Amino acid sequence: MRNLSTTQLIVLGFFTAIIMGAILLMLPVSAVDGQSTPFLDALFTSTTCVCVTGLVVVDTFSHWSIFGQIVILLLIQCGGLGIISITTGVMLMIGKKVSLKDRLLLEDAFNLSSLSGLVRFLKRVIKGTFLLEAMGAVLYMFVFVPEFGLKGIWISVFNSVSAFCNAGIDIIGNNSLMNYVTNVPVNLITMALIVLGGLGYIVWWDFLRVFQLARKGEIKKKQMWNRLTLHTKLVVIMSLGLIFGGGLVIFCTEYANPLTMGPLSFGEKILAALFQSVTCRTAGFATVSQTGLKDSTALFCMILMFIGGSPVGTAGGIKTTTIAIIVIAAGSIIRGYEEAGLFGRSISIRNVRKALAVTMVSAIVTLAALMILLCIQPGNFVDIAYEVFSAVGTVGLTRNLTPILNPVSKLIIILCMYLGRIGPISMAIAVGHKKKKAMVYCPKEEVTVG
Repeated sequence: MRNLSTTQLIVLGFFTAIIMGAILLMLPVSAVDGQSTPFLDALFTSTTCVCVTGLVVVDTFSHWSIFGQIVILLLIQCGGLGIISITTGVMLMIGKKVSLKDRLLLEDAFNLSSLSGLVRFLKRVIKGTFLLEAMGAVLYMFVFVPEFGLKGIWISVFNSVSAFCNAGIDIIGNNSLMNYVTNVPVNLITMALIVLGGLGYIVWWDFLRVFQLARKGEIKKKQMWNRLTLHTKLVVIMSLGLIFGGGLVIFCTEYANPLTMGPLSFGEKILAALFQSVTCRTAGFATVSQTGLKDSTALFCMILMFIGGSPVGTAGGIKTTTIAIIVIAAGSIIRGYEEAGLFGRSISIRNVRKALAVTMVSAIVTLAALMILLCIQPGNFVDIAYEVFSAVGTVGLTRNLTPILNPVSKLIIILCMYLGRIGPISMAIAVGHKKKKAMVYCPKEEVTVG
């Protein structure tokens, strides 16, 4: 263990949590009927929880007992915060000193560039997470307690954690949140939790930092935007653009579709379109039928799945900042600039290279999984592609393909969810970890591109 890199330990940590979760879910006490759940189904469920995806091969509300649902909720919470974060948090609670290796693990887990203030950052992450989840649960109770009685409390807690961690698993019924497509509170609470979890913890603290500066009078309110970091600005712009731009596209393509938004009123269509735009980027809840979507809408949703949420949060995908950096770099090349930049700040070539690598590797993994599934799994192209993009992007939306996956297809989707959560590049680094070699500079030579 001492010879393992921090990346390898994180990869191993997620794997261990998945196996432990699968063992617990196999126990007869975890199922309503008191029978042991097959290992592959338990493994699939544990993976989808730890990787906060939401694809399920058995109905969560009817198959699993209260014990099983508690296990699932704990796995979702661990997956959302990260195994390393949970472990370090427990160490802090029992008063154990956090070592330098633990700090390095946290730095890798949160994808940060500095060890400075890491433990303080972790404490704020855990407190902020539990506070927002508690607030979400209380708000949900105003809807679910009148409808389900005391059971509504458990449903509210489960939904809040699942939504904030972008897991998309619920215990209400077998059609996700489709019964609540016109329920404004449920839609707004769920979207708020998904977005807050997907923005990333760094953005939270950056906003709080600037608000405190404004409250103390150190800066004027009109200067608040300028004092935010470039990372926060990119996340906010990309998130708003994808939410409302995505909502507009879905609204237009599904407006008259009788299988999805056609029967809804104008206002309800706007709400449903915005929800679909938000949930497609990593959450997995559904208020409209995914099988009823037009092929054009399904393709657009796959693009949203591939992009995902933002870094250092609970979201999946290649991340909003990744696609933003690629777009900015491409724009700079087209305009003849040597450096990529925005808002008076230059983006390092290291960030550009990493963005390109993440996008390329993720695309290769997605396409490879798609080709394999097309060979071994019966079904049409759109349904299978939707499943693969959903798994790699840790989204959890399906066109009713998940329950009928054959055993080999289940294993492929499990691998996709795992790679989507830890990142294909992290896996490559973990598997091929070697000591860095000295840089050898070779003569440069031009290659014709485009």
